[in-house]
Amino acid sequence: MHTPAHPRDVYGLDGQTAAEAAFLDALERGRLHHAWLLTGPEGVGKATLAYRMARRLLGARPEPSMGLLGAAPSDSVSRQVAARSHPDLMVLERLTDDGKARKSIPVDEARQLPEFFATTPAVSPYRVAIIDAADDLNVNAANAVLKTLEEPPPRGVIFLISHAPGKLLPTIRSRCRRLAVPAPGIAAAADMVERMADISGRDAERLARMAHGAPGKALQLAAAKALEMDDAANEILRGLPKLDEGALLAMADTFRGAEGAARFELLMDRLADQVRIFATQVAADGKNSPGLDRWAAAWERLSRWPGEAEAVNLDRADVFWSVISDLRAAAKTAI
Repeated sequence: MHTPAHPRDVYGLDGQTAAEAAFLDALERGRLHHAWLLTGPEGVGKATLAYRMARRLLGARPEPSMGLLGAAPSDSVSRQVAARSHPDLMVLERLTDDGKARKSIPVDEARQLPEFFATTPAVSPYRVAIIDAADDLNVNAANAVLKTLEEPPPRGVIFLISHAPGKLLPTIRSRCRRLAVPAPGIAAAADMVERMADISGRDAERLARMAHGAPGKALQLAAAKALEMDDAANEILRGLPKLDEGALLAMADTFRGAEGAARFELLMDRLADQVRIFATQVAADGKNSPGLDRWAAAWERLSRWPGEAEAVNLDRADVFWSVISDLRAAAKTAI
């Protein structure tokens, strides 16, 4: 299964006509804000939308068959953006040139924004910066970006992508026009997974539900073999409280290294989601017991374990066994 394409290499975007229309209206009326905060769940197409808006501002030839902000892939602007060589586009992101993800966007890169916007556009109507994502700016980098937002550059536009805008500096939020990018829904996400990941209808719908209707997130989950981890989580929960110790030991052994970290986080996510669904169903049935409280507590711990393990460098195998202990204790309590 192929890895999802980088947003700069994606030219189509389904389900975001309203957001594109709002941007076009501002552009055509001469009311283009200097900073746009694109908000919504992860994987709904915020970065893809930012690149579509950037191509339009940079003068790419429109391609109506690809939507309101569609651009021809063969256009010279599109090719330069894809090659990361356009002189009027600056991108701040966690990914490095070799495709590895850093923990945050470095402050020294954020401090290049004022210099970038200090000069007039080289070959385009505008100079454009994309920050993907603003959530990945550390405190110093966020303050560096804020300085640029406080002094809007002429013929300059910044697109800030955020999955959790409430965590951004209030001063950053207040200087941006917010543009909501909602998830298009389960059916649309499942259809995209079927078309782009060659996955059957039932499994495509499972992935779409895991991603809460966000197509990009569903494709990422498909590439990460989330179905396999979802099946593993289901097997653990169905087998409680008695579980195959050998199988658990073998699973714990797969959590080493970078790939192991990804497997661990995905398994914790799938366990947490299934426990949440179970506890919600029990509560909806009107049952209330110490058992329900234990399942709720297990869900809360499952939700925070990955972040805590990363923050204090806990051994992932030890965390896994603690999770199993929590789940066993919940299962042994009659509901």
